[in-house]
Amino acid sequence: MQRIAIFASGNGSNAQRIIEYFQGHPKIQVTLVLCNNPDAFVIERARNMHIPSVIFTRHDLYHSNHLQDILSVQGIDFLVLAGFLWLIPNYLLQAYPSRIINIHPALLPNYGGKGMYGKRVHEAVIQSNDKESGISIHYVNEHYDDGQIIFQAKCPIEPGDTPESLANKVHDLEYRHYPEIIEKVIEPSADGASLMELR
Repeated sequence: MQRIAIFASGNGSNAQRIIEYFQGHPKIQVTLVLCNNPDAFVIERARNMHIPSVIFTRHDLYHSNHLQDILSVQGIDFLVLAGFLWLIPNYLLQAYPSRIINIHPALLPNYGGKGMYGKRVHEAVIQSNDKESGISIHYVNEHYDDGQIIFQAKCPIEPGDTPESLANKVHDLEYRHYPEIIEKVIEPSADGASLMELR
């Protein structure tokens, strides 16, 4: 059984969708939610779905072994970022090589980097008069939104779209694809089909 820990900072709708997707899965399960925001609704979502959660501080993440010890004790095999806003430190990158992935609400390499999250991304896309947006699922490295892209899916931007309406389109793509891509990364298909063919 491959055990997933989800890192999240906010509402947790993606985290909930991922937990639901893997409930009853024969080979993969979400066993832990980690959150840097004690007021985040993701904690309540995890509690309602009977998933243990850990709240941690910046010191815990960057200046102690606290999180690494927790992940080790829990036997975590794979880390999933779902609306997590802090940079992953090198010790976790080294402990989980090619086993940490993130989702970004735009078509990278555009509209990524520090401070580009949530509504800020959609506002920037709308202001640039782009014709499409979407999601990018990528491996995590030492820079924000810079790791190798695993999968992208697109949605059109219509005249009259607002950051809010675009966010709804992007959320739909996130909910539809993120759990599926996580599964494909952890358990590649026997026939070696490319992840990009899922688009």
